[in-house]
This record gives sequence, structure tokens and C-alpha cells, in this order.
Amino acid sequence: MTIILIAITVVVSYAAFNSAKLMDKLQFNASKIWYKKEYHRLITHAFVHANWEHLFVNMIVLFSFGRAIEAYFKYNFGSNHILYFFLLYFGGILTSNIYALIKHHKNYFYNAVGASGAVASVLFASIFFDPWNNIYFFGILPIPGIVFAGLYLVYSYQMSHKQKDNVAHDAHFLGALYGFIFPIILNPRLFQTFLDKLFGLI
Repeated sequence: MTIILIAITVVVSYAAFNSAKLMDKLQFNASKIWYKKEYHRLITHAFVHANWEHLFVNMIVLFSFGRAIEAYFKYNFGSNHILYFFLLYFGGILTSNIYALIKHHKNYFYNAVGASGAVASVLFASIFFDPWNNIYFFGILPIPGIVFAGLYLVYSYQMSHKQKDNVAHDAHFLGALYGFIFPIILNPRLFQTFLDKLFGLI
């Protein structure tokens, strides 16, 4: 599942790198979604990226944690694990841009691309299932997942309000929250398991 998503994203992103028309058709544009009802943009923007670096970072994180989520979901949800994996990923795409859709629907020039919101959902779902597992920041510095999660949410929230760069921090924040809550929606008892792992009871 993870490999399939990565393969599709790489192919579509590569095509969009070489076609401004395709990029314009697939990217997130709140105004066109709101007024022209081009609803496909709510999903397709996650399969195109700004450049190779943007694509590589998202795909390496998806590869690293997507496989873990596949295993967690298969163990906890059995035969439904494939369906739930895709609901996590595509739900993360949709949830992460709700705020931007409302905030920027009158701004025709606001565009966004990338799978960061969905990838954040996968990352935070992984942290939910194993909160003390180390995440290697920049591939070097080990940080316990639950610590990283707290720092990530605070940073994303603050940066979304400062708006000093072109990064959709609000999408990261919302995608992360969705990823953490999604397993609880599927099985509320998993929250107790999370707490037990968090406080070292299991």
C-alpha cells in the first residue's frame, strides 16, 4: 500500500514537473474548489510537489512510517487494515486542508501542493501506536516520538499564525491531529493502550 502510494506520487509529480498545465490542473486552489467546484483538487494536490526535494522528503517519511502503520493496522484491525490505511491517508489529505479551503477561498492566487498533511497523519498514527519509539530528526538526532509530536504541534501551530514562509503549517498541524485521533475513532479502547505505553504500564 505504501509503495503503491509512493509510486503514484512520484509518477504524477514527475509529470507535473514537466507540465505547468498539469500542475495548474492538479494543485490545491481554494478559490477554484469553492467557486468552480473543482473538487478533485482536494485530493490531487497531494500527488504533485513543488520540487524534487519536497517530493523526496515526503516520500522518505511516508516509506519509513507507512510500513509501520501497515503492520499496526494489520495487527489491530485484521482484514480491514487495507481499507483503514487508505482512509487514514486520504482522510489526512482532506482534513489537513479544511482550514486553508475556508481561509483562502476568496484568494484566487493561493495554491498549495504536496502530501505533507497526509504524511503527517501517517507519522502521528505511528507515534500513537508506539509513543516512545525514536524518530531520527534529520535522520541523525534520536527523539522519542511523543516528544517529537509535542514539539511538532507547537511549532506548526505557532508558524501557522506567524505566516512568515510559504509552508502550509496549518495543514501539517491538522493532518497530524487527524492521524493521532483516527485509530481512536476506529477503536476507542486503543486510547487506553496508548496511555499504558506512554506511562510504561505495558
